[in-house]
Order: sequence, then C-alpha cells, then structure tokens
Amino acid sequence: MRKKFIYVLWALLALGVLSVAVVFTAIAKGWIGYVPPVEELENPNLKFATQIISDDGQLLGTWSYSKENRVYVGYNDLSPNLVHALVATEDVRFSEHSGIDIRAFMRAVIKRGIFMQKHAGGGSTITQQLAKQFYSPTADNVMERLLQKPIEWVIAVKLERYYTKEEILTMYLNKFDFLNNAVGIKTAAKTYFSKDPKDLSIEEAATLIGMCKNPSLYNPRRYNERSRGRRNTVLDQMYKAGYLTKAERDSLQALPLTLKFQPVDHKDGLATYFREYLRRIMTAKEPHRSNYRGWQQQQYYEDSLAWKNNPLYGWCAKNKKKDGTNYNIYTDGLKIYTTINSRMQRYAEEAVYEHVAKYLQPRFFKEKYGRKTAPYTNELTQEEVDKILERSVRQSDRYREMKEAGCSEAEIRRAFNTKHEMTVFSWDGDKDTIMTPLDSIRYYKHFLRAGFMSMDPITGYVKAYVGGLNYNYFQYDMAMVGRRQVGSTIKPYLYTLAMENGFSPCDEVRNVEQTLFDENGKAWTPRNSSKSHYGEMVTLKWGLANSNNWISAYLMSKLNPYALVRLIHSFGVLNRDIQPTVSLCLGPCEISVGEMVSAYTAFANRGIRTAPLFVSRIEDNEGNVIATFTPQVEEVISESSAYKMLVMLRAVINEGTGGRVRRLYGIKADMGGKTGTTNRNSDGWFMGFTPSLVSGCWVGGEERDIHFDTMRDGQGASMALPVWGLYMQKVYADKTLGYSQDEYFDIPQDFDPCKDKLTEIEEDNNSQLDDVFFQ
Repeated sequence: MRKKFIYVLWALLALGVLSVAVVFTAIAKGWIGYVPPVEELENPNLKFATQIISDDGQLLGTWSYSKENRVYVGYNDLSPNLVHALVATEDVRFSEHSGIDIRAFMRAVIKRGIFMQKHAGGGSTITQQLAKQFYSPTADNVMERLLQKPIEWVIAVKLERYYTKEEILTMYLNKFDFLNNAVGIKTAAKTYFSKDPKDLSIEEAATLIGMCKNPSLYNPRRYNERSRGRRNTVLDQMYKAGYLTKAERDSLQALPLTLKFQPVDHKDGLATYFREYLRRIMTAKEPHRSNYRGWQQQQYYEDSLAWKNNPLYGWCAKNKKKDGTNYNIYTDGLKIYTTINSRMQRYAEEAVYEHVAKYLQPRFFKEKYGRKTAPYTNELTQEEVDKILERSVRQSDRYREMKEAGCSEAEIRRAFNTKHEMTVFSWDGDKDTIMTPLDSIRYYKHFLRAGFMSMDPITGYVKAYVGGLNYNYFQYDMAMVGRRQVGSTIKPYLYTLAMENGFSPCDEVRNVEQTLFDENGKAWTPRNSSKSHYGEMVTLKWGLANSNNWISAYLMSKLNPYALVRLIHSFGVLNRDIQPTVSLCLGPCEISVGEMVSAYTAFANRGIRTAPLFVSRIEDNEGNVIATFTPQVEEVISESSAYKMLVMLRAVINEGTGGRVRRLYGIKADMGGKTGTTNRNSDGWFMGFTPSLVSGCWVGGEERDIHFDTMRDGQGASMALPVWGLYMQKVYADKTLGYSQDEYFDIPQDFDPCKDKLTEIEEDNNSQLDDVFFQ
C-alpha cells in the first residue's frame, strides 16, 4: 500500500511537471494567451517624447501625448545609485538569473501563499516586471493575475535572450510611470528633483526607486512622510546588498525628503510661444485651398509658400522613417536642436515682464480706473464699447458651448451677466474672485500684450522669441503669428527706396506741411508731432532721425507707392493686403514682429536679408542626424544703399527718437534703430540692431482701441524701446554670450554717403524729379 502511494505521488509529480511543460510550451507557441513575436520583443513599443533643445544645450521642453511624456536615457547616463537601488530593492539576484528567480518565487509562494504574509515581498524579477509593463493588461482579480504570471515568465525569458542586463534595466527605468506626467526616469528626475538621472544623489535615487512599488501610494509630492519611509526601506535594502555602509545608511535615513518639484507642463517654462509655433509648423499638412475659408486666403497663401520654400514647415508630413511611415513628434523621441539661446531667451522674457507687466501695466490700470469705457480709449462711446464686447461674447467658448446645447439668446445673456466664483489671472498670482463672465472678458482685455524677437543677421539664428507675457492665459502669438500696424518703423523702407533711386542722406528738403493726392484725386495731408525746424531746410538724415512725417510725405510724392509695396514684399513681408496708397509711407499696413526683424537684417548685413532660422538640426532617438537646416538669404537692396541707411538709422539713436537707448540704458554700442507709433497710440514699436544682433518689439492692447490715451506712455519710445534696452543690458552684462559693445559696422573708409547727392532740390513742393524715381 505504501509503495503504491509512492507511485501515485511520483505519477502526480510527473503529471504536474508534464502539465507545466505543456502549458509553457503552449504559451511560447502562442496557443494560450499572448506572447509577442520576436520582432516586437526586439523592438518594444516605447513611445518617447520629442525634446526641444536650445542652442546652448538646455532642454526647453518636450512634445508628447499626455500619458507618454517619456524622454529616453541610456544606461551610461544613469546614476549608479539608481541601478544599485533598483537591483537591491526589486531583484537582488538580477545578475544571476535568466528572467525567473526560483528562490524568490518559492519564498513568495511559501510566505505569501501559505503563511499569508502581506509584506513578504513578491517573486517577480525586474525582467518579469518589465514584461508586465509591456505586455500584460491590468488584472481585475487574483485569478486573472495568476494566469498572467506564466505568460510573463515566458516573455521574461525571451527578453533575457534578446537583451543584456544593462539594456533591461534601462528599458525598465525608461518605461515606468512616476506620475505627475513624469513617464520614464529622465522626466521623473527633472520633475521631482530638477536634475538629470546621472546627477541624482543616493537618497534621491532611493526616493524614485521607492515609488516603483506603488507610485500613487508613495508619491513624495502628496505623501512626503510615507514616501520618506519607503525611501528609507530602499536604503536598508541597499545596505543589505552591500551598496552602502551602515554609517552611510543611517546618515541618509536621517535626512528629510526635500523635493525641487517642477512638473512638466507644455504651457510653462522657457520659450512657450516659440515651442508652440515650432510644433504647429512642423506638424502642418500640405495646404489645400478647399480647407481654407474665404477669409483665410491670406493664410492659405502664406502656408502654400511655406510648404514650398521652408523645409521645416510640414517637416513631419514631408519626411519618412525607415519603415516608410511619417515621423511623429509625440512618440518618436526626436531631438530638435533649435537656434534659441536659453540665457538670451530668459533675458528677453525678463525684459518684457519687467517693462510691460511691472511698469506699463500699473500705469495703464491707473489711466483707465473709473472710466466706463475701460479698457478701451475714451474716444469711443459706451455704445461702441458694448458692441465690441458683444462681439467678444459671441466669439467665446462659453457662448459656442451654450449655443450648441440649445440655449436661447436670453438664457445665454443671463448666464453672461450672472456672477460666479472664478479664478482669474493677475501679475501677483492667480486670484479667486466673484464676477460675471462678461466682466471677466472685459477684465482680461485690460492686460497689455507684447511680441519680441532677436536674431543673428548673418546666420539667421533666432536667439530669443517672446510671443506674449503668459502663455497659460494669453496664447495668441505676437512674434510670428499676429500682425499689427507698424507706424513709423516702415519709414526705413521708404528711405531705402529713395536711396535706391539716387537720393542721399545729405539731400535737403524744406520742412513744411505736405499735401499729396491719391489716384482718385483725394487730398491727404499728414500731421506732424513736432514743429521743430519748421520752414527750414533739413536733410533726409534729419527727417528719418526725428521721424518727421512731412519729410516722409515729401519722399512719397517723389516715389511710386507701387514700387514701395514691391520693395516691402522683397524684404520678406508676406501680407498681400498692403495697399499702394500715398499714406503707406506712415505705416498703416500690418506686419509681424518676426517679419520686421528679418527685414531689418538687410540694414545690418550690407543689403542681404536673412530669413529667421529656428532649427539647426534634428536627430532621431538613436542620435542619427536626420535633418539639417541652413539660412535662407536674399539680396534685397544694393550695398551702397545699405550703407546709406546705416548712416541714417544710426542717427535715429544718436540724435533722434531713439536717444533713450543711450540716455536711459547706457548702451554705447554702434547701432541703428527706429521707433514707431500708430494712430492714437494703438501700437508701440522699436526696432534696434547692432552688427551681430537684430531685435524688434511691439507692445499694445488685444484690440487697436485698447491703448494709452496719452503720447507720454503710448509712443513706441515709451512702450517698446525700454524692452529692447533692458534686453540688451542683460545680454551685454553676460560676458559668456560673446557680445561686445566695442564692435562696429564694417563700412568702407572711403564710403561717402553724400557722394550721390542730388543737385539742390527746389523749395517748390510741386517740383518734379526725373522719371528715374518712378518704377
């Protein structure tokens, strides 16, 4: 009987072994459950965020799908502290097994399965955990989890066959989700400690590895003490594994858990407007007219030109990976090396904030305080303001959502006039308040907007790009997207046309009021802000330096408006709605800050305009360079005319409307520039350039009727010039950037700006020059 019992036991054991063998064979063959094919195991589906990197090597931000904000990091870039903590805590015999740790498994079976010890530890190796992350769905109960285990074992063994131990550790840390939009160890290290993984200290590495047991339960952001306890457990395991001495463990365990928490948010950080602009143009599709509405024909024109001429525009749609699919900036782990300099970008953002938010904005609030038409100009009636606000209501998301929900106009109007609790933006931080949605619309319109861009005139590298003051609340980009009237900053184009047609800076004109007639015979007489030197003979150089409208009108009377429009377009301005009228000489047309900065490079670059270059190269996730970009240049004016313009634009700074650059900001550099102010102070501009840097700034309201009512605060020299001055002060103060106030424009010594001086111009304003001035 006993012998028979032994036979039965052996038979049962053999049957069990055979059953296990059959089950594992069936799993390996794919008959039971899902085991990924070899190709998938060799190329696991890891989605990596694209990194946007500055010209000086700083990470500006990432692009990813919301749950896959993962940035790849290689094994050599991992801190040894991370590796030691992970192995000691999760799989101390990691280097000894081939995917399955039998000893750990038996311990888990006995202690947890038989003796029901909850804290006895699991039997899964790091490789098994990786297999679970990649290929196991979430189990709803214990039985489902038990069925998943054999599948994970098979996958783990296969992973060990295809990858080295270092590669498995790297994949595990790149795959794990540490919460707070920190997927993968690189993003986690940045999010929780503002460091790269290779720079993590022992206690920081232990904190992150401690989260691997349960990131929600041991989230250091929410549960500091609980996470600290888990960190100390990891340190204990590192001591037991021989990675720490007892003294090291004890001293580290006594430390508080201190974070430097910086959550990854695409709306925060440096160069937010730039990153969004870059994302939009890189993911653009080939434009088709049918996809554009009637009022979008200008946009269709610009997009079509960009698709044809700009290799960065629509880059994802134009380029394919090895497998024949198009690149995806959200999952392919690209590295986009931009031309932005992180320090100059920070200086630009600081300059805009310091002047617009901290100086101009309080003055604007003070001017509008108590006015019924605020924030609009007092030149509007209440009825006109109400119509503008009604239009804004109809353009709001709240209105559209209520309309789609079937609400009547009366219900919508009642909702917009009912007070609610809400959080609103302020420069002192978000504030909780109670106001109506209509009042919130009016409130946000009080905030001034700004755009700024700075670029190298030779290489085209865009060094700084500020599309606004706060991307979270004001997302419309006023650097490259928005266009506003340019005012007197258009005058250098007019004077350039004159220089191209034989004029010189030394030509003299009587400074008197000018009346011009358009093609329909309608008279136009521009006003002038100053009566200085009235009736006297003045040079064209003086006229531009002092932004004299009468001298500009005089030149317009001698030149062809159509030729001026063509010249403006040749400077890189794409707006087709520029009208060839006599008043064009005072800048009623709308141009973006980016277009203006690019155009002004011709004055610093001997007549050669350089287009903005935003990206220098793109690498794939393996470090291979897959795209490079070079500047696009075009000669738009002669070298002689460029030198003449330099003479006059220098005078704007040295003896004209741009003199505040010298007086208030102490900038001694050789430079040229131009201020600009539009009617009623709606737009304030300043364009300034040195031999190695061209920068431009616009400041104004969301709408043209939102502006200062006084010239003191509303002119370009008050609104925009100070931003340029503050920025350049910071740039010159940072000696590591390599910019010097000692550099000079390279003008030939024998160049005489008056060499081509015309014979004395008659004082009679009706006198005509030869047809050479008309094109």
